[in-house]
Amino acid sequence: MTPRILAIDCCGPHGGIALIAGGATVEEVGLHAPEGFSHVLFAELECLLARHGVSIRDIDCFAAASGPGSFTGLRVALAAVKGLAGACGRPAVGISTLQAMAWHGTAPRRATILDARRGEIFGALYDSRLEPVIPEGVCRPRQFVDHLPDGGCEFLSACPALLESTLGLSAFAGMPRTIVPASLAAAVGHIGRARFVAGLAADPAALDANYVRRSDAESSWRDF
Repeated sequence: MTPRILAIDCCGPHGGIALIAGGATVEEVGLHAPEGFSHVLFAELECLLARHGVSIRDIDCFAAASGPGSFTGLRVALAAVKGLAGACGRPAVGISTLQAMAWHGTAPRRATILDARRGEIFGALYDSRLEPVIPEGVCRPRQFVDHLPDGGCEFLSACPALLESTLGLSAFAGMPRTIVPASLAAAVGHIGRARFVAGLAADPAALDANYVRRSDAESSWRDF
């Protein structure tokens, strides 16, 4: 059986959806929804499937970028995947945004960074199998760079300016840099496919957001 994966990424202002089949990207559609992805997501999913003659019940596994990223966007994507997978009786997987970024790399070690605001970044280091060497965390850019092992790595981000400000005059300033696409849906789908084939897809009800850092609202409530 050739599994079909439907993937959703709503982690940032630019997201996307993708259909994966036969180990290839059938189509990836970029989405930009300043008013929120909930207004456009389901219509775009319907159009994507219709273009390829695929029914929602033909999907074997649903995948969502689970964060870190926009709190609202994460909830939209996870709610959509939970609802669709649950209605179809299919499993689902949540894929880390940072791991999906690493999928676009080619080096043995891949450092992925994402703007966390407040002068901080979300960062992680992966090997070529996309296994974490340094787990996901949030910190100041220089802290992240200072904790990287010697020997070099490839740096990946969607933002060239963030790469420049993070590496700056550090010992890693000359390391390879890769700009990942705004939509990580295809990467999410391919990683999701690998997990499905390995029997690691789960009950969609078990999916949860990977915030890495608490939301402002949650922090305020807990610190009250």
